[in-house]
Amino acid sequence: MSGLLALLDDVVALTKVAAATIDDAAAQAVKVGSKTAGVVIDDAAVTPRYVTGFAAQRELPIVGRIAYGSLKNKLLFLLPAALLLSLFLPQAITPLLMLGGLYLAYEGFDKVLHWVLGAPHESPQAAVAALDSKTLEDQRVAGAIRTDFILSAEIMAISLANIEAPDLPTKALVLGVVALLVTVAVYGVVALIVKADDLGVALVQRGGILAPVGRLLVHGMPPFLQLLSVIGTIAMLWVGGGILVHGLQEYGISEPEHWIHALSDAVRTAVPIGAEVWAWVASAFGAAIVGLVAGAATALVWKIVSFPFASTKAEH
Repeated sequence: MSGLLALLDDVVALTKVAAATIDDAAAQAVKVGSKTAGVVIDDAAVTPRYVTGFAAQRELPIVGRIAYGSLKNKLLFLLPAALLLSLFLPQAITPLLMLGGLYLAYEGFDKVLHWVLGAPHESPQAAVAALDSKTLEDQRVAGAIRTDFILSAEIMAISLANIEAPDLPTKALVLGVVALLVTVAVYGVVALIVKADDLGVALVQRGGILAPVGRLLVHGMPPFLQLLSVIGTIAMLWVGGGILVHGLQEYGISEPEHWIHALSDAVRTAVPIGAEVWAWVASAFGAAIVGLVAGAATALVWKIVSFPFASTKAEH
């Protein structure tokens, strides 16, 4: 009997430890997940364009396929890779983060360049007409999952860099919870966005007091999607620039960090109402400027490096 009681005591103790670990992991996941807000916003802003132009009944299945691919990316590939890095090569995390930051800055700069130059884009309807819908859907889903892989890698790397737990099981649990929460949040929002106009049409057809709300949804979604694209671009530059600034500081180059802090402090002093909010805006603006400059430099370097290959291809 004493042996059974001792075993029960051990089980209770292990259960308490497991519960404490789960609680700690959940709390850390929420805290760590907040650090990835900029990339999450960008992910939610980028994805709806992959669904545009398809029949209404295919929109949610497409979102579901992309969400499944995103979760698979995070749990099967990126989470084990992140844990292996933290175990065997932790010094590689910052350079990889900075490479991801450069990619985000480059993408953000490319979008800004398109705005400035007014480069033409093929309409989603024209793209759908050019290919059969099944082929185009498969291409769109594959493209969305590739883009998501980069953003998910950045999310997992940022999360890993901010986890406080030293032990590997808790790190794995935190990363798993972050992956699940982020995926559900992003693609839940995307599903709401892509179906908002259909909801609006249904409300208008139904009539009654909700008909004006339906008309607002129908007419408001196109400008809202444009605004979302702008927000996503700003988030790319802000997050990419911020990652680069923090990475440079770790390598002893602290001037960009000091400049952003000085800008934030100046705004905090100058604006008496909502000083902290405006100081944060100034800090994000400073990081976005760094991201824009870094993106422009990356685009220039890429243009120079790829020029010989482009010339060879043109000759053939």
